[in-house]
Amino acid sequence: MKTTSNLKSKIAAMPDTAGVYLMKDKSGNIVYVGKAKSLKRRVSSYFCRGFLLKTAMLMPNVCDIEYRLCPTESMALLLEASIIHKYKPKYNISLRDDKSFPLVKITNEEFPAICVTRKKEVDGSRYIGPFTSASLLREALRIIRRNFPYRVCGELPEEARIYHKIGLSPGAALGGINKKEYLKTIKNIILLLEGRTEDLIKKLSREMVLKSKDQRYEEAAKIRDQITALSAIGQANTFAGSQFELECLKSLLKLKRLPGRIEAFDISNIYGKEATGSMVSFYRGIADKNNYRKFRIKTVNRADDYKMLFEVVHRRYSRLIAEKLPLPDLIIIDGGRAHLLTAQKALKNLGLNIPLASIAKPSKKADGFMRAKVGEHIYTKDSPQPVKLKKDIAALNLLRRVRDEAHRFANFYHHILRRKKIIGK
Repeated sequence: MKTTSNLKSKIAAMPDTAGVYLMKDKSGNIVYVGKAKSLKRRVSSYFCRGFLLKTAMLMPNVCDIEYRLCPTESMALLLEASIIHKYKPKYNISLRDDKSFPLVKITNEEFPAICVTRKKEVDGSRYIGPFTSASLLREALRIIRRNFPYRVCGELPEEARIYHKIGLSPGAALGGINKKEYLKTIKNIILLLEGRTEDLIKKLSREMVLKSKDQRYEEAAKIRDQITALSAIGQANTFAGSQFELECLKSLLKLKRLPGRIEAFDISNIYGKEATGSMVSFYRGIADKNNYRKFRIKTVNRADDYKMLFEVVHRRYSRLIAEKLPLPDLIIIDGGRAHLLTAQKALKNLGLNIPLASIAKPSKKADGFMRAKVGEHIYTKDSPQPVKLKKDIAALNLLRRVRDEAHRFANFYHHILRRKKIIGK
């Protein structure tokens, strides 16, 4: 009964958007995977009367439900199929075994073509799937084709010429593409169809950097546009768009590894009253609200942001050390160099050397034109001078999101404490 109550509470908090849901048993094993145009409505239906026999057999075994967001139902279809293929859930038997479900066929030709089929033949072609809906699969392929042009099975030369003109076909039949480049595009499409968007983002990011170094800027820009598009056509919870921002942030801050886990701090108070600290956590560029933390300032009685920041950072990581929990890959502080040095002192006091950066807006005393040209100042412990970023830098978009969320969360907690003091609730 308690399990059912917990599941219903979790479902009530689900978003009314497209995605994939994963049902797990008491051992944490995935027993069923499904897609939905609305996660909340679809998963809620499992608790309604009049469900099918399969559902009646399934639900007594479900102890937890997770979900992954997708931008469209058609993209959820791809993610659903990739998860089923990987984990082979017990109650997804029909999709794994039924030969009538649609497949993606990639022909074995010099310039491979792609199409949807229900029949797997021994012809050297590659088959991906099966998928649960032919119409959604075709929609997903249309979206992919706009960003990764490919040949279609049975495409006539006249059709190829038209599609090439509008950017949907590479012009293979017209001799307008290099074979090596086209096969690379096919490999990228396979990664997408198999649900490996993160791998594709990393691959494209490396290619973009290499082409930029070789001063092949037009080609680099094309890859950049593909990476940006992946945030819309990929799986939202595999963080396609954010992966690119993380790669840029790693390069900007000269980090040794990708900052998968980022924690950010902010302080909120009015003349030292009801002072609070907040810590937000981002995983792979996405807010991880289950790991947010609130701190009521205990050791500082006056308006001193630096001492408050020292207390909060010291409390956070002394606890992680005591409980032997993983440390973040990067810490972000809302403030200038003095704030950064304060946080660095707290970490040093604990014997920690975690990558650290602070983000601050340009001084109001700066020239108006220059303030408009520079988005933010980024301070690191390795340089006394800030990195001045323009507003269109990808890494800055991520830093701003993290900083703004820390600020919002700190103010939210601060307002709660003020309200309790004023009205006692």
